[in-house]
Amino acid sequence: MLRKPSLRTWRIAGVAALSTVMLAGCDASGIEKHLRFGWPTGITEQADKMRVLWSWSVVAALAVGVVVWSLIFWTVTFHRKKKTDSELPRQTAYNLPLELACTAAPFVMIAVLFYYVIITQNFVEKKNNPDMRVNVTAFKWNWKFDYPGTTDSATSEPVSTIGATDQIPVLVLPADTKVLFTVHSNDVIHSFWVPEFLYKLDVFPDKPVHPGANQFMVTIKAGTEGAYVGRCAELCGTYHAQMNFELRVVSKDKYATFASAREGGMSNADALSSIGESPVATTTHPFDSSRTVDTSVK
Repeated sequence: MLRKPSLRTWRIAGVAALSTVMLAGCDASGIEKHLRFGWPTGITEQADKMRVLWSWSVVAALAVGVVVWSLIFWTVTFHRKKKTDSELPRQTAYNLPLELACTAAPFVMIAVLFYYVIITQNFVEKKNNPDMRVNVTAFKWNWKFDYPGTTDSATSEPVSTIGATDQIPVLVLPADTKVLFTVHSNDVIHSFWVPEFLYKLDVFPDKPVHPGANQFMVTIKAGTEGAYVGRCAELCGTYHAQMNFELRVVSKDKYATFASAREGGMSNADALSSIGESPVATTTHPFDSSRTVDTSVK
């Protein structure tokens, strides 16, 4: 027969659990890493907001799980089959306060979760006061990016970069900046996706059903300079899997030099070289569209 744990045992277990939590708190970055629960690392403030919602939702779910598991184990351990009916535990059938509490508690938890989901969703979908705008045009099977408010002296049109069969388009953006994207398709449905944004938006060939439906805004965080692959996330035909682009995040100073070079008539590649960046994509490469078989390979 199992012995009932003594009060001293419960105290020791409580101190051990508290010590573990306090020691973990000595390293905030370690806590954040472990509280991600598989959530990927993003480069935008919106991604961070979603990560916080995800982390605390999992913590809440685990807390509920611990309570349920504890009640199950308590019942299994201390309310086993007794030799006589007189040893049965106290019955709580038709206990109205208990039933009301067990009914109300889930509704309260759902209401709290719903509240924070709406708060996070409103933050992610907010589109006011952008620092800059980018128009995205998707087509089989590549991308074009325009920078409204700029003028390319060589063409008298807004500065733009467009991909080709042998060229991956590189979208250059500054860090620590709010960027509003407006997306459109020239043919079929595509989907604009940068995995590090932790957000994607379908790109339709028709006009949006309401203003802003084809837009989203991200706040690229400071210190996230680097190259990130972008993809089409909607099956769109033969070369869907190769419909990639590259997002190049640079410092604000570098971006100012890059923008001046582009408006001065430089190509995207030459302007990137002028700020010490690779003139071509580094995270992905063009695909071979010849669709021929190399018979020399055995």
